Amino acid sequence: TSIFIDPPQEEVVNFKLAKRWIEIEANEIRYKEYYMDDAEFAVIGFGTAGRISLSAIRAARAQGIKVGLFRPISLSPYPYKQVEALSEKVKKILVVEMNAGQMLEDVQKAAKGRIPLAFYGRMGGITPFPDEILNEIHRLAEEDIPLDADPRHRWLERSDEILYGSN
Repeated sequence: TSIFIDPPQEEVVNFKLAKRWIEIEANEIRYKEYYMDDAEFAVIGFGTAGRISLSAIRAARAQGIKVGLFRPISLSPYPYKQVEALSEKVKKILVVEMNAGQMLEDVQKAAKGRIPLAFYGRMGGITPFPDEILNEIHRLAEEDIPLDADPRHRWLERSDEILYGSN
C-alpha cells in the first residue's frame, strides 16, 4: 500500500526511489576483510557469526591454513561485486550464518558457480562456537566439493552430526 492514492503521483515517487537506490548501491556498500591478502579459502559471515568466524580463522591460520574472512556489514545493498571478485581469487568459500542460509543465496548469485561453496548454519538462536567453525574450515580445505554441489543440501544431510555430534 501507499500513502499516494493517485497512481501517476505514486509512479513519480517510485521512479525517484528507484533512482535513489542506484545511488545507495554505488555509495553505501559496507564490508570488512581480514587475512585476505594471501587467502586460498574464504569464510563469509555477517554479524555475530562473522565475528565468531574471525576467532576460528585466527586458529586456522595458526595451523597453517590460508583462510580469510569477508564480513558484509551492509546486507542491503549486498556487496555482490566484491564477493564476485573474491570468488575469482580463492579456491572455495564457506558461508557461516545463524539461520538456514539466506545470505548463502546472495553468495551463490555473486560467485556465479565459479568455485565450490560450503555452508554452515545454526538456527533457533543457537550461536556457533569457534571450534565448530574451525572444523568447517578444515572440512573446506580438505574435502573435494563438487562445483555443482548444493551447499544447503550438503549441510542438511549433516544435520544429525551438527545437532548431536554423531558421524
